[in-house]
Amino acid sequence: MPVIEELPAVKFERVGMHSHIKGLGLDENGKAKFIGDGMVGQVKAREAAGIAVKLIKQGKLAGKGILLVGPTGSGKTAIAMGIAKELGEDVPFVQISGSEIYSAEVKKTEFLKQALRRAIGVRISEERKVYEGMVERIEIKRTRHPFNPYIEIPESVKITLKTKDDEKTLRAGREIAYQLLELGIEEGDVIQIDAETGRVSRVGTTKEEEGLFFRKKVELPTGPVLKVKEFTYTVTLHDLDVVNARAGGIFSLLFGGGMEINDEIRERVDQTVKQWIEEGKATLVPGVLFIDECHMLDIEAFSFLARAMENELAPILILATNRGMTKIRGTDIEAPHGIPLDMLDRLLIINTEPYKKEEIREIVKIRAKEEGIELSDEALEYLAELGEKTSLRYAVQLLAPASIIAGGKRVEKEHVEKAKEYFADVKRSIAFVEKLEGMLR
Repeated sequence: MPVIEELPAVKFERVGMHSHIKGLGLDENGKAKFIGDGMVGQVKAREAAGIAVKLIKQGKLAGKGILLVGPTGSGKTAIAMGIAKELGEDVPFVQISGSEIYSAEVKKTEFLKQALRRAIGVRISEERKVYEGMVERIEIKRTRHPFNPYIEIPESVKITLKTKDDEKTLRAGREIAYQLLELGIEEGDVIQIDAETGRVSRVGTTKEEEGLFFRKKVELPTGPVLKVKEFTYTVTLHDLDVVNARAGGIFSLLFGGGMEINDEIRERVDQTVKQWIEEGKATLVPGVLFIDECHMLDIEAFSFLARAMENELAPILILATNRGMTKIRGTDIEAPHGIPLDMLDRLLIINTEPYKKEEIREIVKIRAKEEGIELSDEALEYLAELGEKTSLRYAVQLLAPASIIAGGKRVEKEHVEKAKEYFADVKRSIAFVEKLEGMLR
């Protein structure tokens, strides 16, 4: 059990490529706002995704999936994540790459089974002792990664929770620190921490937020910080599989594993979950399994996924690719997007387009705010131009180096230019190598 200490009576950075995505940014009529929920542009694709969300909620996408097709850096992952956010805050979102199934220590079908079951949640409600309050102060202590000294990881956290009637300062270990980082908890947020398991959940925020990062507005809680109340949390079917496959109960989740779980265990878990649902103890939360670079899947994997989609316990399957006509891996057959036709017939296809300059400008502005980097107008405009000429990802990747060059102060155009000199884009890199090759001829 994670250790939580009460102590007698700092904001951290969260950096993730898509941590700013809060939904699809649609209005009440399903029309896409130019900027909304962290999304920018891609109006047609987002509106199509909004229709797909309605189909999912009405149960009319059973046995089908979604295919996102577009060039690299056109927001396919962001749209997939936006769909998951629209379905619900605690809906599981599992992201894998098509090539991952060949590098795992387990069989391809076992890897896909585990991914599918990680994307299906079981929402359980029960009475528990919880620490609940507004985050008054938060301070995460970091240490060097034991296997990579260039990376810092959370070691512990000291957090002060406040209600209208009480205030407590807690010290907790690494597991809770990781959860706080993953959820993006910051000062002003209202959270709950399970006193027994250490599970953290966000209730909302007390702050009047401006701009793009809207969260559910809630009032400051009343009563003591430590209280007994109904606590709702979501575990995945894969979590339950692991618990049932190993001795030691829920604590065995900490030790992970690459073991293959047999179908008998999974059937037992499924029956138990169905019984919980019938008794009103739990509800099923089908999540999203997002497979990027799906053209890397072979014909066996596609056959397995097509059958799995028809299962009554199946998540929403979203595939993404940037390929046109290409061979289906493992065969000599050419097919659209490298996907067998019988699988394509089960997919709703959504196209994404390259970002325009004004869209790149807004995305760079969002990423700068998310990473806590102050940008001058001139630097922002220069990055937007670079993104249009090279790629959106290159422009975003220059933010952190430019901030280092600026010494943590406001990033100016010259800082971006200096970062551009140090780090080449793909076109300049290719030209550099071709020039060297020419010298050897």
